[in-house]
Amino acid sequence: MKPFIASAFLAITGIAAAPAAHASELWHATGLEQPESALFDAANSRIIVSNIVGNPGDVDGNGYLSVLSLDGKIVTQHWTDGMDAPKGMAISGGKLYVADIAKIRVVDLASGKLVASIAVPNAVFLNDVTADAAGKVYVTDMLADAIYRIDADRPELFVRDAMLASPNGIVADGDRLIVASWGKGIKPDFSTAEPGGLLSVGLASKAVSPLPGAQNFADLDGVITIGGTIYATAYMTGTLYRYRAGSAPEAVAHFKPGSADIGTDGKSTIFVPLMIEGEVAALKVD
Repeated sequence: MKPFIASAFLAITGIAAAPAAHASELWHATGLEQPESALFDAANSRIIVSNIVGNPGDVDGNGYLSVLSLDGKIVTQHWTDGMDAPKGMAISGGKLYVADIAKIRVVDLASGKLVASIAVPNAVFLNDVTADAAGKVYVTDMLADAIYRIDADRPELFVRDAMLASPNGIVADGDRLIVASWGKGIKPDFSTAEPGGLLSVGLASKAVSPLPGAQNFADLDGVITIGGTIYATAYMTGTLYRYRAGSAPEAVAHFKPGSADIGTDGKSTIFVPLMIEGEVAALKVD
């Protein structure tokens, strides 16, 4: 195992420092093609990976899904074909929902067969997907400052708010959604005039609010929760951050730029897609 020793990223007056975070590398899966998202499928003991294979905004038919074993071996390279630039994924009602530019692709979990495509009206750049406890699916639209909800396979606008600041990663957490914001004023190289941070969106109120101490610190991509801890990636720097209420975001691991939409087994393992390198790394966190 290769240890990563984390150091504090922000020092904020009046906020107590969290215990130092550590992560150990378990394995690296190679041979993927621009892997954007790595989703843990607990029921089938596997990891599903989305491969973009081209420009993330091009409708080119090149994208596909792969399946990895829990020890990082490729089980099926082309499990689901016929996509354009698949990104975030979520499981709900025995089906896999995949963000694919302006559509949500629906995949049969048993066979990997693409069974439906849900067009999302006015969508620009759908990115990450999550499902709440009731089975409703939510997807971010990064370039429209919006989140859509899919209920019984019918799409609707859930919230549009400039405070979302290019929402990328999303995860349902009890009565709220946690959103990883890329930031404001995206430039041609995808750097920003103002970096993003972590946000909360109430499922009932739809109110958007920043998480204390986690504003404007990085151009964030993927986000997950393990217990009461939030982990998020910063694509431009390759950094994996940890955030706990009452503490500042703290670096847990450092990769090359390109760390994207992370997944987790919900216990202590995080799966990090490394888009530029064509790999997925598995980390054990404390």
